Amino acid sequence: MSVTLKDVAQAARVSVSTASRALTGTGLTSERTQQRLMHIARELGYRPNPIARGLKTGQSRLVALLVHNLTNASFQVMAEVVQARLKALGYQMLLCIGGDDPQQESDTLTTLVDHRIDGLIVVPTGKNGAQLETLSKDVPIVCLVRRDDATDLETVLADDPQGAYLGTRHLIELGHKRIGLIVGRQDTTSGRERLSGYVRALREAGIARDDTLVHAGHYVPETGATCCRKLLDHPRPPSAIFVANHEATLGVLRVTAERNIAIPDDLSLLCYEDMPWFEWHRPAISIVDNGARDLANLAVDRLLHRMDVKGNGSDGVREYRVGARLIQRDSCRQIDTPGPAKSAKSKSPSPKSSAAKSAKV
Repeated sequence: MSVTLKDVAQAARVSVSTASRALTGTGLTSERTQQRLMHIARELGYRPNPIARGLKTGQSRLVALLVHNLTNASFQVMAEVVQARLKALGYQMLLCIGGDDPQQESDTLTTLVDHRIDGLIVVPTGKNGAQLETLSKDVPIVCLVRRDDATDLETVLADDPQGAYLGTRHLIELGHKRIGLIVGRQDTTSGRERLSGYVRALREAGIARDDTLVHAGHYVPETGATCCRKLLDHPRPPSAIFVANHEATLGVLRVTAERNIAIPDDLSLLCYEDMPWFEWHRPAISIVDNGARDLANLAVDRLLHRMDVKGNGSDGVREYRVGARLIQRDSCRQIDTPGPAKSAKSKSPSPKSSAAKSAKV
């Protein structure tokens, strides 16, 4: 049988209200009394009932983080940051995976309401704006990574237009004219904005946009594999591929390994968002870093502000941006001619190529 607060109070020979104040750190109890009751509670094995406490105080001390998946290393970093920040303040984080599916997202939001969460950080699908708006009347919400265009919710975004622009311009400066792009769905903030940065860099360099080199799709590795095959099988394949969809990167690396394509000798590769083994990969993969840690920290700051009764919503709705940066490693090479690099199938591998081929993922 579980130990109750009444059991602790009886063992300590104090009232239930005194025991409650001491164990929750609220009310006028001396430090000596608080320490004694905490010791007795531990000895008895008392565990507070968070649901009952939430009903009484109006606070569950639960904050939810709703992301699409954990394939994307940025979401892993964000979850770690949010959990650490909240734990330090006495909150528990509920990590929810929505699968970038509107129905699953909607069902999850309904469940979170039932759990009486105190706050929510969400990477929205963009399809449940009305539900989020309704929920925001009772629960502070901050959108992360994506904007939900149907709402006026406070949002923390990466500077995706500038990040994609810097990445594309880097490839152009290396001499690449035919640059393939694999990007996220165009009904998402990141998908649209990364495409816009790519187009801007081409336009400034006087390079005509070739839509046969641009492929958009869902945020899954299969998107990368399918789109990479289409680009490599193109009558005039690109000399470089910019994978501006992090999940798709895994599919691209699988295809290049299957086809024994040496990077960067046969194909330059630039990816969006970092993960530790990109730097360990041989060759190390050049990336555009979206600042996942900074994004998560800022989202927590804004959510805590909105959870503060005095500050909640007092400064109006705002959109925040975290700068993106280019990290140059070894997966992109300088080319001397405007045409595509030679096909890996039609040339004998050099010693350098052979070494690169051995580092398959």
